[in-house]
Amino acid sequence: MELRHLSAFVAVAEELHFGRAAARLHMTQPPLSQQIRQLEKDLGVALFERNTRSVQLTAAGRTFLGPARDALAAAAVARRAARAAGRGEVGAVSLGFAGASSAVTLPVLTRAVAAELPGVEMTLRGPWYSGEPTGRIAEGTLDLGFATVSGTRGLASRLVRRDRLMVALADVHPLAGRSEIELAELAGERFVAFPAGRGSEVRELFVSSCLDAGFMPTVVQEAPDSFSLLAMVGAGVGIALVVEAAQSIRLDHVTFVPLAEPAPVLPVSLVWRQGDDSAVLRAVLDLAEQVLPTPAD
Repeated sequence: MELRHLSAFVAVAEELHFGRAAARLHMTQPPLSQQIRQLEKDLGVALFERNTRSVQLTAAGRTFLGPARDALAAAAVARRAARAAGRGEVGAVSLGFAGASSAVTLPVLTRAVAAELPGVEMTLRGPWYSGEPTGRIAEGTLDLGFATVSGTRGLASRLVRRDRLMVALADVHPLAGRSEIELAELAGERFVAFPAGRGSEVRELFVSSCLDAGFMPTVVQEAPDSFSLLAMVGAGVGIALVVEAAQSIRLDHVTFVPLAEPAPVLPVSLVWRQGDDSAVLRAVLDLAEQVLPTPAD
């Protein structure tokens, strides 16, 4: 039994006329009659009563009509689903993000996917430190991620944002009212920071920037995430260098002051595996190029 046989049967059953059914199917009457005979042979029953003046469904034909329509409808759904998957319009993509450094880019992409690719399921993984998603993408446990890239082989990336470092201070700190701060002015300060050795590019950039400014920062306490870090700042434990996207975390008693230019910059890239031929991933990447274009220098 083939789908073309079911299509031929439904057309004849609805038209009750072989000539009209053949015209509806854009074919001639002899091959249509042959398909009906083949279907009846496969089923072992007569589906139509024919004479020179009329065509009528048999009891078996009337019983078979509903399931035949259902089978054709299911085949049409399957065909549409396969074609949509081939175009990347349906499927699933896992997306990793890195805390505050993804606070601006993440909602832009996920909202665009929800609006433009409603058949794509985005599974969010994180938050992690900014260097972590690259390893997970490389090992194949993550499809796509917002991350900094440090030359990991086998990965492709595109810059989507440059995040400047800022100073986060308690609102009672003597420098809290300044319009900008020179990094060298912070040489005697106590700092809170993300843990060393955990893949935090923010921590590495913070330390290297302080060394470039002529001092080794004194880290008095470490925090596992941006919220905890800023809570410690507000409590007066120390100050912190954070990405400007961290301003999206609203906490009482914390203020942000820009660093004097040229301020250290953390690049944020969209990262994926080279050679990944997933159609749904390509659709998401194409959409990301529209909503998160590479920033100008």
